[in-house]
Amino acid sequence: MELTLAHWLYLVGTLLIILTMLFRQNVVVPALVMSFFVAWSFTGSFLDGIQAIFNANLTAASELFNIFLIIAVMTALLRSIQSIGADEQMIQPLQKVMKNGPLAYWVLVVVTYFLSLFFWPAPAAPLIGALLIPVAIQAGLSPIGAAIAISLAGHGMALSSDFILKVAPELTASGSGVLAAGAIGEQTLILSLIAGAISLGIAYVMVRKSMRKPAKQNLTEWENSGDNDLNIREDDTNIKKGKYSPVFAFLVPFIFLVIVTYVVIATFSDVIPAIDEGAGSSLVGGTAILLIIVMSLFRNYKQTLQEVSDHIVNGFVFAFKVMGLVIPVAAFFFIGSGELAGQIFGTDPDTTPSFLFDLVQESQAYIPDNAFFTALGVLILGMVSGLDGSGFSALPLIGSLSEALAATTGLDPTTLASIGQIGAIWVGGGTLIAWSPIIAIAGFAKVSVIDLVRKSFIPVSIGLFVTMIAALLFF
Repeated sequence: MELTLAHWLYLVGTLLIILTMLFRQNVVVPALVMSFFVAWSFTGSFLDGIQAIFNANLTAASELFNIFLIIAVMTALLRSIQSIGADEQMIQPLQKVMKNGPLAYWVLVVVTYFLSLFFWPAPAAPLIGALLIPVAIQAGLSPIGAAIAISLAGHGMALSSDFILKVAPELTASGSGVLAAGAIGEQTLILSLIAGAISLGIAYVMVRKSMRKPAKQNLTEWENSGDNDLNIREDDTNIKKGKYSPVFAFLVPFIFLVIVTYVVIATFSDVIPAIDEGAGSSLVGGTAILLIIVMSLFRNYKQTLQEVSDHIVNGFVFAFKVMGLVIPVAAFFFIGSGELAGQIFGTDPDTTPSFLFDLVQESQAYIPDNAFFTALGVLILGMVSGLDGSGFSALPLIGSLSEALAATTGLDPTTLASIGQIGAIWVGGGTLIAWSPIIAIAGFAKVSVIDLVRKSFIPVSIGLFVTMIAALLFF
């Protein structure tokens, strides 16, 4: 289709937001202003442009509420665990494994990767963040190091192949008549491991110098940092250690281990019913809420009604603090989706252009007819398509583009599609997008989500480029 002024304004807004982030400035104002200009240009109405600012933020809040809710619930669970005095006892066995910063980093990587393969990282990362980040920090790993390890292993390495649930390869294959989801899944598994090994290795070298000697003081300083309500303080809630503390120190991780085991068995056999796609967050969140209620009953049944309410309210307060920066930026990028843009502008979604996808599709004509540049072009197109904060929405487009470009270069369309899928999900799935589920990771680590994205940029970019080269050499 022909690009309009609204398309070019959307491109300007995208570049402006990226540059603002790179210069370590707040991106909220550019996102809000450019949302207004894009809407005004498309609708031709100044008033509709003003209304679109609010509607875009409302749509973003609605689309991101599942992330918001899991942050709130897991924060409430952590507060409940701390209030009953089970937190220190629960992490003692883990301290024997996470003896120092380097071990803590790689333990986080391994645990996050395998949990994210079965759960997807959105529900797995908050669980890991709530239970393991404090242990890692006490072992000497820096908060940003812990956040990077979880982000790259979960939202990058595990999600980009989606080898167990297979949603991503099926979406990629759906955009083409010659691609097979199974073949894409096999290639993306290998490529994701290459990208993960390189990016995580580079990131480890970057955070190695910030590691400290294991000490309780590390955890104390971290707990007292920032202005959020993630940690319990004596004046907030009376910590009551008693005979039930060791019970829940064992019971909480055991129950979540049972959930993981259930998902694994359901995935590979028909012995038990499998959970529905995307039900991981619901299962983890619902279990967390029941645990909060049970712990409050055992802690002081007379105060259960008030205490459970306080934990959940504090969880929502923390989630609002974490999400506040992200919603306006996500609102701008949701305008790039035709369906969501239709909701925002109040127009027919079938006739509302997908600004981001249109720009990506238009740019394919400028990719040189050469194997290397074609692969690089597909990688970049995949990365750009992930700017909507999903990584999945553009996969059918990646599949169709790969089929078309492979015919002119002689490359295997499966390889091109795998490269594009890796690029789209590593970026849009969360490692380089601040308006994505990595908000939860940054929140639990008490670091700025913008800083997390910025620190991840070099490792991820190098990892994806080397992975592209490896794909051309081996497939």
